[in-house]
Amino acid sequence: MALPSKVYQVLVGVFAALSSFLYGYDLTIVAEVVVSQSFNRKFHPSVDEIGLVASLLTAGPFVGAALAATTSDFLGRRVIIGTGDVIFCLGGALQTGAENYSYVIGGRSISGCDVGILAMIIPLYQAELAHPDIRGLVTGLQQFMLGVGGVCGAWISYGTYIGFTNDRQWRIPFGLQIVPAALLAGLIVFFPESPRWLIKKGRSEDGLRTLARLHSAGDTEDVWVIIEHQQIQDSVAHESEIEAKSYTELFRDRANFRRVVIACAIQAATQMTGISTIQYYSVTIFAQGGIKGEDTLRYQAINSVIDLISEDLIMLFSRQDGSTVLMAMFPASANSTGAYWGFIIMTWLFNFCFSSMGSLCAYPPPLGKPIGSLTDELAWVIPAEMYDNQTRAKEVALATMASFAFNTMIGQATPLGMANVGWRFYILFVVTNITDALFFWSFLPETGKVPLEEMRRLFSESPLFVGSRETSQYFTPNASQLAHELDEKHQVTTVE
Repeated sequence: MALPSKVYQVLVGVFAALSSFLYGYDLTIVAEVVVSQSFNRKFHPSVDEIGLVASLLTAGPFVGAALAATTSDFLGRRVIIGTGDVIFCLGGALQTGAENYSYVIGGRSISGCDVGILAMIIPLYQAELAHPDIRGLVTGLQQFMLGVGGVCGAWISYGTYIGFTNDRQWRIPFGLQIVPAALLAGLIVFFPESPRWLIKKGRSEDGLRTLARLHSAGDTEDVWVIIEHQQIQDSVAHESEIEAKSYTELFRDRANFRRVVIACAIQAATQMTGISTIQYYSVTIFAQGGIKGEDTLRYQAINSVIDLISEDLIMLFSRQDGSTVLMAMFPASANSTGAYWGFIIMTWLFNFCFSSMGSLCAYPPPLGKPIGSLTDELAWVIPAEMYDNQTRAKEVALATMASFAFNTMIGQATPLGMANVGWRFYILFVVTNITDALFFWSFLPETGKVPLEEMRRLFSESPLFVGSRETSQYFTPNASQLAHELDEKHQVTTVE
């Protein structure tokens, strides 16, 4: 008996989102590894070398995302996902078995490049598989699985930090990242190829069967599937005439240029919330609040659970400014117990709000305007869903590259900022959160439940300044609505 189509899509989305689990896990264990006594005894890394452990996982993806854009259009989505996971296993093995620091750096570079490949291709793959009614849910699984990876990474690294004094203190966290990568590499053979990619490559019948498997439990005669199949064919035929042959062509068309700017701005804004600063340098940051030793890792592990819980909750604003004020009034030398716990709670609250606002991106609110414009989930969902079939890979790659470019910048600038200006460095993130929220309210049209084939019209014809305007008039009804109308006409004809 075939699984219900929506259940099947969600299961495929969950397995594909294991790549986000890898990213979340790998980001989280960095904080523990670089402060492990055994790691520092073995390699004696300098301050710059320690910074490389974190930054290579974000600099490498800049290259990986660019590679994935071209290769995924040529080889297909599944091949690139499977290849990426095999590469990740190689990088993880080098880190785990490192006998000198070059192995660590090399392994992080390889893993970082692969993270870029998977971060670019997975949201695109999920968006091309999902029904418009649940596309936000399926693509939103990427952020959820990133949170799960963060929880696992935080508690595993905390456990090895307090449980071992030898090399297992850091080899175990490094080694365990290979497991989900190997699992995804093995499971990818059971995943369907993107129906849009199949149709683009002239495999129309394969595309129809895949659409039916995904959206109608295998029924190729389903009205919705027939209409969707025809819509994709028409879109591919039309867009092949205006396909961007190079990245420069993306900036010559109003709709493409507007989407590239918005997508890159979303990714940059996500990093400028300050979330990566907390992830990478939690030990240093917490020390400025008077919190030292293994307490930092324990509180970070608790924080990772709060992140995950808040994925499905709604918050309207983040109070990051509270932590900034506490650090200004009560530096570590003040030895204030109240400030100690105040700082911890405000850090938890910031992460809670950051993650919970992402839920609004997966489930558009009644007013039609996504409120969580600065969250990680929106940063991946919207760029994946708002492009044309023929330009999606290149444009998602640009957005992904922007994300990792700003991520790397924050990773490199934070230690200098904390050392030179202290708590004042965090005022930067207070300001950018406010300005970014205003920017996206002004210029980002609602994309929830808009068919992928209608995105060009939405971004071509809707006004540049959106604000609170309703934009549904700038796209035609989706395939499910058309199918419903056809069914009604068929019923009327039958009765007559």
